[in-house]
Amino acid sequence: MRRNHFQIHSIIRSIALVVILGCLLLVTPVQAQTRQNSSITLDGHQLFKVSDTGQVSAENRATDANLILKQAVRSSEPVKVEIIENNQLPVIRVQGRHLLTVTSQDIPTGRTKEEQAKIWAQIITEAIQQGQQERKASYITQTILVAFVSVIGALFIHKLLGWVWQYWLRRLVPRAANDPETGAQPKGLELLLYLTLFLIRTGLWVGIIIYITDLFPLTREWSQRITSILSMSLTSPVVSLGAKSYSVINILILIGLFFGLLAVAGAVTNLLRSRILRITSISRGVQESIAVIFNYSLLFIGTVVLLQIWGLDISSLAIFASILGVAIGFGLQGVARELVSGLVVTFERSIQVGDFIEIGEHMGTVERLNARSTHIRTLDDILVIVPNSRLLEKEVKNWSHHNQASRLVLPIRVGYNSNMPQIRSALLEAAKKNSEVLHKPAPKVWVKGFGEDYLDFQLLVWISKPRRQFQIKSDLYFQIDENLRNQNIQIPLPQRSLHIRSGSLPVELSPKLEDSLSQLSAMLAIWLKNQVMIDNLNGSTNSSNNKTKENNTSN
Repeated sequence: MRRNHFQIHSIIRSIALVVILGCLLLVTPVQAQTRQNSSITLDGHQLFKVSDTGQVSAENRATDANLILKQAVRSSEPVKVEIIENNQLPVIRVQGRHLLTVTSQDIPTGRTKEEQAKIWAQIITEAIQQGQQERKASYITQTILVAFVSVIGALFIHKLLGWVWQYWLRRLVPRAANDPETGAQPKGLELLLYLTLFLIRTGLWVGIIIYITDLFPLTREWSQRITSILSMSLTSPVVSLGAKSYSVINILILIGLFFGLLAVAGAVTNLLRSRILRITSISRGVQESIAVIFNYSLLFIGTVVLLQIWGLDISSLAIFASILGVAIGFGLQGVARELVSGLVVTFERSIQVGDFIEIGEHMGTVERLNARSTHIRTLDDILVIVPNSRLLEKEVKNWSHHNQASRLVLPIRVGYNSNMPQIRSALLEAAKKNSEVLHKPAPKVWVKGFGEDYLDFQLLVWISKPRRQFQIKSDLYFQIDENLRNQNIQIPLPQRSLHIRSGSLPVELSPKLEDSLSQLSAMLAIWLKNQVMIDNLNGSTNSSNNKTKENNTSN
């Protein structure tokens, strides 16, 4: 489970990184556009826009006026905004400095230059007063408190969203995802929910940052710039397909719709598998095949419909589809072979989910039949992924094909002095005592033949759980050994007889070897004679010494 969550987190981080990089790539043109703005602004608030005159551009007029307003708002004294007439044109002055001249290009239709000058002067006066008010200590203290409360509230909402995800939203994932009988794993819905949670949390903190920076006059310009950058980055065209262009918002909507399609397809497939196919008499293998085909078909049709709704002409992808088909034909021959083999195995139904099979060195239960591979759970509880082509190219033993009963053969050897009916009853009694041995077909005892020093028997039993065959064999052998010992029936040990005959060997020796052997035998005879003489002398000496000791003792 932790591994799956780690994979989901990695995918989400990758998507977020792509989006952030895309936004950063769009920052430069947006900033360039911002520098050429012709708006009169103060502390991040846009007051009004000016137009070009005959000699000065609108950008230069706005830059000069904004600089004067920034200097004026920093003053703690009341700022005087007045209107004077110069060359029959109204001029707005701030603290005696020329701010801007209202020209005929600045006024809308139906308004005089004097009226426009009064409106702008009123706007400038109110903006300067608000700026001075926001620079007082009382306002800053109150704003810091509001920012602190906002951060605490954002943390609470962040945790609340996590709790909602963990205890409520994840319950939307079908229970069949953890059902070992169906094996359904709708990860699309879980990924969609986590992506939604991530985007909501990201939007929450971005909104908090924008809100807090907008509270302070010194950082309000940053807030406006961040908002402008995000707006332009998300709405500006970044991808062009044919005559249409698509922005980041359009791409995110398409990704969200695709994940929604995955979630809906997984939920509908699980509903089909758990509610409809399960109540039918169709085998599990066919049920799984129908569910897989239905899921892929639903995804294909849904993808085509989504692309059409999104505005992408599917017919324009015909050339790409043909190239992709050629690539699949030449570069993906192995994958195509596995897919075809999977379809053959699925519709032939020679191997189904739940069958106990033996292929090569692997023996286990079929847990899942995929389009490309088959999952087998071995007796060591290890999942082996076998390509579907191996199921067709190699011999496969299916212990459960069309019949759940499997026969086990247990060879037993006993001595010739044993009573055969007594042996037969002992073996059948051992089989009847085992609860995992089927009564129908009944266990049987066969005499295979007469060996060199033993009678060769076979105990035949039928079981319904081939996965436990080795445990059943072990239990039967324990019980057979106990029964044979109780009836004094011995299992013979292997015996071999060795007969040795004496005689002359027709070996011819060379004359030199004969002379050497003769000399060696003569030397050996002389040495033995000397040894005998030495032993005799030692014996006489010992006897005389013993007589002398006896005489001394008697005296």
